[in-house]
Amino acid sequence: MTERDPIRDANSAMTDQGASKTNSAPLRVLVAVACYNEGVKIDRTLSRFPKERSYDIAVMDDGSTDDSVERIRKFPNVAIVSHPRNRGVGAALRTINQYALDHSYDVVINMAGNDKDDPLLIPKLLQPMVEEGCDYVQGSRYLKGGGYGNMPLYRIFATRVVHPLLFSLITGNRITDSTNGFRAYRTSLLRDQRIDLNQDWLDKYELEPYFFYKTITLGYKVKEVPVTKIYPPHELGYTKMKPITGWWSILRPIVLLGLRIRK
Repeated sequence: MTERDPIRDANSAMTDQGASKTNSAPLRVLVAVACYNEGVKIDRTLSRFPKERSYDIAVMDDGSTDDSVERIRKFPNVAIVSHPRNRGVGAALRTINQYALDHSYDVVINMAGNDKDDPLLIPKLLQPMVEEGCDYVQGSRYLKGGGYGNMPLYRIFATRVVHPLLFSLITGNRITDSTNGFRAYRTSLLRDQRIDLNQDWLDKYELEPYFFYKTITLGYKVKEVPVTKIYPPHELGYTKMKPITGWWSILRPIVLLGLRIRK
């Protein structure tokens, strides 16, 4: 069976609806895969991408000290952007966003490099951008049609109840999965001077909820779509988020933005 081309399918759908020639131009899409000491998991992640695709892939290696980079080099047509040392998720996202701007991409899609996100769901993230003009599309494991697996109860409670509830309160928008890193956004957002991603306090997990908050409160068109998020087996390394410090890092923007301490 022939594999579907997500970008061509999405753009064809928009053209069929009578979109203008300018708006129906194919999007240049960069799938940015985050990696830090993922080992065999980065192999598993990259192996799941379709061989025929109309988007580019770049792995953002945040200073891995294992054999992750050597593993990535085995895959053709996959760019590698590296930090010489580990700097944190937020710093890595800033670097890959700048790479996308420098190479004139229209859309960035963020994906985890530990095999918990499914690249075959990329069309779901792209479709609202092409058909509805969305600026930011957030994947949600908790919407109908989404799914999750290998998550302990405390993490389900935190990501399904605590963070989305607080995030929804400060943004005024009902969001079901505010911590999911599988998302797509237009690079035009990165040029909006009201969205300041270059703040030192955003080097770790803070940048992602900050960026999501700003797109909503500035009036950009945002939509959630159902996706899956199946965490890897614990013996392969379940997550790099540390208890207490990691949880506070992802909650901190809600507190600081909600209290107008940061902007």
